[in-house]
Amino acid sequence: MPIKVPDDLPAKEVLAAEQIFVMGYQRAFTQDIRPLKILILNLMPKKEVTETQLLRLLGNSPLQVEVTLLRMRSHVAKNTSAEHLELFYQTFDEVSEQAFDGMIITGAPVEHLPFEEVTYWDELCEILDWTRSAVTSTLHICWGAQAGLYRHYGIPKRALPEKCFGVFEHTVELRCDLTRGFDDVFLAPHSRHTDVAIEDVARVPELQILSTSPGAGLYLAATPDASQIFVTGHPEYDATTLAEEYERDVQRGMDMQLPKNYFPGDDPSQTPLNRWRSHANLLFANWLNYCVYQVTPFDLSGRVRKRQAQV
Repeated sequence: MPIKVPDDLPAKEVLAAEQIFVMGYQRAFTQDIRPLKILILNLMPKKEVTETQLLRLLGNSPLQVEVTLLRMRSHVAKNTSAEHLELFYQTFDEVSEQAFDGMIITGAPVEHLPFEEVTYWDELCEILDWTRSAVTSTLHICWGAQAGLYRHYGIPKRALPEKCFGVFEHTVELRCDLTRGFDDVFLAPHSRHTDVAIEDVARVPELQILSTSPGAGLYLAATPDASQIFVTGHPEYDATTLAEEYERDVQRGMDMQLPKNYFPGDDPSQTPLNRWRSHANLLFANWLNYCVYQVTPFDLSGRVRKRQAQV
């Protein structure tokens, strides 16, 4: 949250130059406060696990957040009960006339397929297009980031010679609201067979590259106004998620490499440590505060009316 100080306090300029968020009295007095409406499109197979991971991060903030869970109408989930989906999830038809302050689009286990061959691709394109007018800031994760970059900017994904799998070091390429407070070098997990080339993103003038990794490539990119944010890794993962994925694939008979920089001593019998928790919490806190709360309108009905007039 911002520090509220007098508008003419000399320290205000110093703190602002250090990227410490300060707010003058005049702006603070005119701020209206209400719960943030956050929509989560959960494309992961184990939806209850992903719900917990994301809500844990969204809840680590003084901001009040109202979450709506979204599922694909055109896809039947195999790993989550129909009762759970019916009770807690909505479809796009049920929310398309609303506006939201923020949205999260998760990864999905379909990266081996061309985008157009994903069974729910047409529906996802409709949702991705809708976010441009209905959502203040959309955070895309892993395959969700690849799908968003492809749909919005025509950036293709490419197959990797081996799976990008493990916990990798990252550096900050651009200091901005979203990367405020990031360590010069920080850790985050990745788990994917495809990636997006840094040079392809660099050629798009509407995008900024915020963070990269020597071992994992592009990590974080966004539009300058942070209305569209793309995270290629899985900062939301629990400490044991990569281990569970590794054990699952080994049991399937796949020739799996160990996750890099993950198991202590590269020994899969050892319990892995979560070394990216602080980064994940800061990333989500920055997104909620700077990219959503500080810029979203208090009354979302105006956005709904504007969108309806455009249709």
